[in-house]
Amino acid sequence: MLKRILKVIAVSIVFFFAILFICNYIIDASTEEQTYTSVDKIPTNKVGLILGTAKRLVSGHPNPYYTNRITATIALYKANKIKFVLVSGDNGSIYYNEPKAIKKDLIKGGIPEDKIFLDYAGFRTLDSMMRAKHVFGLTSVTVISQEFHNDRAIYLAHKKGLKAIGFNAKDITGKNGLKVQLREYFARVKVFLDLLTNKQPKFYGEKIEIK
Repeated sequence: MLKRILKVIAVSIVFFFAILFICNYIIDASTEEQTYTSVDKIPTNKVGLILGTAKRLVSGHPNPYYTNRITATIALYKANKIKFVLVSGDNGSIYYNEPKAIKKDLIKGGIPEDKIFLDYAGFRTLDSMMRAKHVFGLTSVTVISQEFHNDRAIYLAHKKGLKAIGFNAKDITGKNGLKVQLREYFARVKVFLDLLTNKQPKFYGEKIEIK
């Protein structure tokens, strides 16, 4: 009996890791050569979509993922690789507002306020990509985040009929980077569950034209 239980556990573990590997491989293979690290080499797009994250870590220290996405967005705009910025993030409460914080820092970095549009209902990457198409009327976009996040966002965009490329903000190494990378494996499995169940954004709302 014990051997049978151990065998079931072993098979389950192998199956679990196989699913993680397959989901990760499909997304990486499907988005190969669709992200860029060079401002000079990336094609021009009308809109850059910066994906939100918290400005500060739980410890209170600045979040380098946030800071690096701001830096990347400003670099694209100043190089005339994007004309407008769509900020998509979580606005779950009066105490937490990713788009508002990002907008403030983009303006500090030299991007005019009238070139910045806010999507307050980008609660998840799926929501951000689908709302970019259905609410903001985009047919193509440059996604701005770290490479691992860009790959997932681009895969979702393509599956939902939105043409997308990515500009990779500087990634993070060390303990904090490892934690995020591990979470990403599970997020990629969730991508396929969402696609299978035809998951929709939490909100749609009235259409907003970026111009």
